[in-house]
Amino acid sequence: MTTTFPPGFLWGAATSAYQVEGSLDADGRGRSVWEEFAARPGAVEGGGDGSRACDSYRRWREDVDLVAELGLRAYRFSVAWARVVPEGRGRVERRGLDHYERVVDALLERGVEPVLTLNHWDMPQALMADGGWAGRSSVDAFAEYADAVAGRLGDRVTWWVTQNEPWIVALLGYQLGLHAPGVADLGAAVAASHHVLLGHGAAADAVKAHAPGARTGCALSLFPCDPATGSAEDAAAAWGSDGYVNRWSLDPLAGRGYPDDVRAHWERALGWSLDDVIRPGDEDRIGGRQDWIGVNYYTRRVVAAAPTGPDRPFPWQVVGPAGDVRRTDEGWEIVPDALRDLLLRLHRDHPGTPLMITENGGVFGDGPTHDGRVHDVRRTDLLLGHLRAVHEAMAAGAPVVGYLHWSLLDNFEWSLGYRPRFGLVHVDYPTGLRTVKDSGRVYAEIARTGSLPDAAPATAPFG
Repeated sequence: MTTTFPPGFLWGAATSAYQVEGSLDADGRGRSVWEEFAARPGAVEGGGDGSRACDSYRRWREDVDLVAELGLRAYRFSVAWARVVPEGRGRVERRGLDHYERVVDALLERGVEPVLTLNHWDMPQALMADGGWAGRSSVDAFAEYADAVAGRLGDRVTWWVTQNEPWIVALLGYQLGLHAPGVADLGAAVAASHHVLLGHGAAADAVKAHAPGARTGCALSLFPCDPATGSAEDAAAAWGSDGYVNRWSLDPLAGRGYPDDVRAHWERALGWSLDDVIRPGDEDRIGGRQDWIGVNYYTRRVVAAAPTGPDRPFPWQVVGPAGDVRRTDEGWEIVPDALRDLLLRLHRDHPGTPLMITENGGVFGDGPTHDGRVHDVRRTDLLLGHLRAVHEAMAAGAPVVGYLHWSLLDNFEWSLGYRPRFGLVHVDYPTGLRTVKDSGRVYAEIARTGSLPDAAPATAPFG
C-alpha cells in the first residue's frame, strides 16, 4: 500500500548559510553576530563555531550535485547577510552576490527550485551599534540588503523566505540570550519581534519591486500548545502560550494586527505600553505581504498555568507530556499528528494561503557503521510518520505545496555546536566527507516516485 502525493509537489531539503558554509573571511564577508557570540566562553557547546562547518562555501557544487542525485525538486538555502552587506549598511559586496548567483544557476540547471532565505539569523555585527533587531534602523538595513539580493536574483528565484523563525530570534537572541547576539532583556525581545516582522514587510516590498511574480513568506517556528490537563486554567494557559509563540506572528502577517490578548500579556510583563514600539501604520506595513506560510515544525508544547515571577514573565509554563513518549536524541517529543492538526488549523484560519513545510526533522546521532553506511532507522521512521501526517492534512483540504526536510546535511547547530545531527547526509567534519544516510536513500525514492510506503523498505534503493 502506498500514499501518493500530487504531481508538482516540492520535495526538498534545507540548510542555512552560517550552519554549513564556513569560509567566514572569504570574498570580503563581514563579521556577523554569530562570530561575536561564539567567541564568548561557554556560549557554544564544545567551543565550536561556524568557521569551517561543512565547508559548503567552497564545496557548493558537491552539495548542489547531492541535491540533484537525491532527486529533490527544491532546495532551501540562505544568503549570508554579512557576505552581501559586510558593514550592515552601504557597500554591497559583489563577490558574495556572485557566489549565490552561481548556486542559483546551478540549481536551476539541475531542475531544482531555489527557496531563498534572506535572514537565517546571521545579522551583520555592525548593526548591533544600534541594538540589532531591537533597534528600528534594522528594518531599513534589511530592506537595503533585500533590494541588493533581489536586484541580482529576482529574475530567477520564485520562492523567497524573508525571515526565519521570528519568535526564536526574539526569544533566544534577545529575551534569554542563548543565541546571538546574546541579549537578555524582555523589552529588547518584544522590540526585536516587532522589527523582524516589519523587516519582513519591507523586504517583501523590495523583492516585489524587482520581481512582481515572486512569492514571499516567513518560515515560522510553530508549536501547537496543548493544555496539560482539562482544567480551565490550563486551557487558558495553552491559549496564552499559543498567542506568545504562534499568533504573535501569524496574525499580523495575515493583516489582522497583533492579537490583543498577547499584547496585554506583554504590557503586564513589561509595565509599559507597546505603543512605544508598535507605531501607527506599522501593522499595515507587515500585513498583506505573505503569499504563503512557511511551517517549521518539530514538536508541541504541553502547557500548564503557573504564577508569574522573576524568571516567568507570563502566566504559564511548559511542563511536557505525561507518561512514556517517543523522543529524539535531543529529548523532543515526536508527535506527527500535531503537525497534521497544525496544518488543518492554518488552512482553517488562513483559507486559501499555500503552506510549505520549510523545516521538519529530528536529532539522531547515528554514524557510519561496519559497512560504511548510516542506518538511521529512527530518522526514517520520523520522516515517514510526518509525511503521512502531511498527506492526511492535504486529504482534508490543507493546501500544502511542498516539504523541505531539515536538514540536507549534518551541520553546526547554533549554541549546541556540532553534537546534534539533523541531516539526511552524514558529514565527517574534519574531512568534510558526505555519506548519504539510509533516511536520505528512502527520501530519494519518495521524491522519485511521489509515493510514500507504509513502512521503510528493507533495502534502501538509492546509491
